[in-house]
Amino acid sequence: MVTYRTETVVSPERVLVVRGVPFRPGERVEVIVLSRPSGPRKGRYPLRGRPIRYERPFDSVAEQDWLVLR
Repeated sequence: MVTYRTETVVSPERVLVVRGVPFRPGERVEVIVLSRPSGPRKGRYPLRGRPIRYERPFDSVAEQDWLVLR
């Protein structure tokens, strides 16, 4: 199976035209259309590289202070 990738823009009439594909006339193909975000891509790990600060890291934590138990 040959994979051909290209990008195009949807026309105001909501039509896609793909020219110059590397397939023979009459050949059966599968078409999958994916949208691309128009804005800048946000980072996958937004906290990577950020400093971590622990407040009193060696103090014991009382049971009523555990957030997961609330």
